[in-house]
Parts: sequence; C-alpha cells; structure tokens
Amino acid sequence: MTGPGAATEAAGRESGRRRWAPGPSGTGRDPGGRLDERVLDEVRRRALSGEGPLTGADLAGAVRASGLVVGSGSAAQVIRALQEDLHGLGPLQPVADEPGTTDVLVDAEGLVWRDGDGGLAPTSLRFTEPEQIRTLAVRLAASGGRRLDSAQPFADVVVGAYRIHAVLPPISAGGPLISVRIRAGKSAGLGAVLSRGAANPWHAVLRAVIRARMNFLISGGTGSGKTTLLGALLGEAAPTERLLIVEDARELEPAHPHVVSLQCRTGNIEGAGEVGMTDLVRQALRMRPDRLVVGECRGAEVADFLTAMNTGHDGAGGTVHASSADAVPARLAALASLAGMTGPALAVQASSALDLVIHMGRLEGQRTPRELGRLVADGRGFLAVSPIMRLDDDSSMRPGPSAAWFAQVLAERSIPCPW
Repeated sequence: MTGPGAATEAAGRESGRRRWAPGPSGTGRDPGGRLDERVLDEVRRRALSGEGPLTGADLAGAVRASGLVVGSGSAAQVIRALQEDLHGLGPLQPVADEPGTTDVLVDAEGLVWRDGDGGLAPTSLRFTEPEQIRTLAVRLAASGGRRLDSAQPFADVVVGAYRIHAVLPPISAGGPLISVRIRAGKSAGLGAVLSRGAANPWHAVLRAVIRARMNFLISGGTGSGKTTLLGALLGEAAPTERLLIVEDARELEPAHPHVVSLQCRTGNIEGAGEVGMTDLVRQALRMRPDRLVVGECRGAEVADFLTAMNTGHDGAGGTVHASSADAVPARLAALASLAGMTGPALAVQASSALDLVIHMGRLEGQRTPRELGRLVADGRGFLAVSPIMRLDDDSSMRPGPSAAWFAQVLAERSIPCPW
C-alpha cells in the first residue's frame, strides 16, 4: 500500500500499539457538524486496549478502522476534532488557563473548584448531571492510556501539563470526582519559587543544604508546594551530577542538564505488568545516581530509600505528606511498618540516613518553608525532629536547638553559614 494510508499504518506500527480491529461503518459527523459520539466511544474503547498515551497515528488508525468516516478530507477533520476532544481538559480548560491556577477540582455535586494563590474557591462552572463528569473522567483517563470503568474505578495519569486523578462510584460516594494538578513543566528556579527571591532568608539556607549534599525530606500537606520546592532545589544541584528521579506519575522536571526519570506502571486488565515504587528504587540504585530522588514516599519503598542513603548515596531528597515537621517521624513509622521495619530499626536507619526535614506550609496565602529540622533518634528507640530554623507567623526567622549543629556541618564542608 502507498500514500497517506500506508504512512499512517507505518506510524501506527512505530507507536508500539497493536493494529486496530475493524469497526462498524457510518459517518463521522452529525447533521449539525458536531463530532459523532460513536467515533469518540470507539476511539476511547480502543485506546484502553493499548498501552501508553494516544498518538496522532493511533487516532488516525482508530478513525480508519472504525469505518465511521468516508474520504480523506473528512478523516482529517475528524482526527483534528478528536485531538481537540481527547487532549486538554474540555469544559475545565478555561478554569485551568486562569493565571495562578494550581488545581482544578470537580466534586460529587458537580461544583468546580479552583485553587491558586488565593486559596481554594468555587467557580461559576457546574456540571448538571453525574454522567457528564463520568464521561469527562473516562475521556481524560483514556487520553493517557489508562482504563476507568466499573472494574477499574480510579485512575491517575499525567497528560501534558496536567496530572489527573479520577474516581468513580461506588468508590466515590455521591458521584464521580476529578482532581487536576497543573504541572509547571520545567521547574522554576529557587529564587522564583520563594517570595522575595534571593532576598528571602530561606534562599541562602536551602542553597546551603544542596551544596552540602545533605539528605532531606520535604514535608507538608496536599497542595503545600512540596513538589515545587523539590524541583527548584534539584535545579540548584551541580550540572555535573546525575539525578535519578523515581515517581508514581512523573511531575518533577528540574531545570538540570542530567535528569533520568522513572515512573510506575499499573497492571493490565488481568493485573499483570505492574511496576511499583519499590521496584523502581531498586533499579535506580543500579543506574549510577549522584542524587537519588523519590517524588513522594508513600509506601514500603521508604525502606529501600533509607537503605540507599545509608550506603553512600548522599544528596538524596524526597517528599512526604505530614501536617507538621513534628509529625514526620510518625508518618515514616507508618510507612516503614509496611516494609516490616520496627520503630527502633526505623529510628536508627532514618536518623543515620536523613539529615533534614523541610516543612512546607502557607503564610498569608503564600506557600513557603515554615521549618527546617534535624532528624534524630531520641535515645528511647523513637525518631524525633529537632528544630534548626522556624518561620514565625510574623515572618521572622527563629533559630532552634539544632542551629549550631547545622552551622557545624556546613563548616566541615567549607560552606558558609547563612546566618
């Protein structure tokens, strides 16, 4: 075969997706010129039979195989319409495009919420039927090559600049839910992330942490800016260093010349082929990392992470959900228990492997570091955090009991103390 059809078929083979099976015949547009919903349903169904995100060649193959389009001109129009429908956020796109938006959330009542610099607030947009939310959620999952249906009622996928999470009933009580986190792409520099830039007192402190190659965890609640700060800190690493980043779904894109990213993979419909965080951490250790980074410690992989940092992998970093710096030991204990670690074993491992906790929070609506602390074993077999520096509600910096220890570590590594 020659011509456009052959090129499309060849491109489809190059995408790694199996060839499309034939489908029913018909037309691609309704009398009003809108895209026939049968085409979308067919493409969504076929997308779930493959792996990975849909490419242009995949869309062309699906349209051709569906038999719903006659003529190359009509096919090209439908492919363009499919790309518009299958990429982007549909009715949520205008909210996501508003300057400063970090999250767009759809609740079970159909209300659409926006989070940004001013905090979480409802928008004027609302879905009137649960089926509208479900259809959008299924489409967003399919655009990233993930299933979302009664058998697999939740999905987490990264599509372009968005990390999308969706949950369907009965897992979500009341109706379908959609959560969209807007990724900034290449991470902004540390000065851009911190208010007042280089004049912010945290700027010199955090740069010293990176230069000293101290191991750290960034803690905080959802939306507190943990990942944003981690990306900015990694951008401060020396350009000669090799960064190995392990994530559940890729979010970190530090402005650095040598970044290797690994992300988890969910199993297929039979449950086979799953690759989890523990597997990826172990593989990353064999890839000569100068800095090992775990996007978020949320399970048994914390044991491998701590073990790696106890075997000479300094300069490592990661994030963990916690309501305060003092709550990090309890959070780590809960995660370590999943790997069969006891409390005393965790205290010995973590206090030796991890140097610092950087806790993120909000002050006057701005995401900012609120505390820098040292992880220590308290002598009773438990882990604790000793404050180094705290940001008070009046924006003043207050040193803590471990400030002298921090200054001594920097001095031993020939790095000036920032205070």
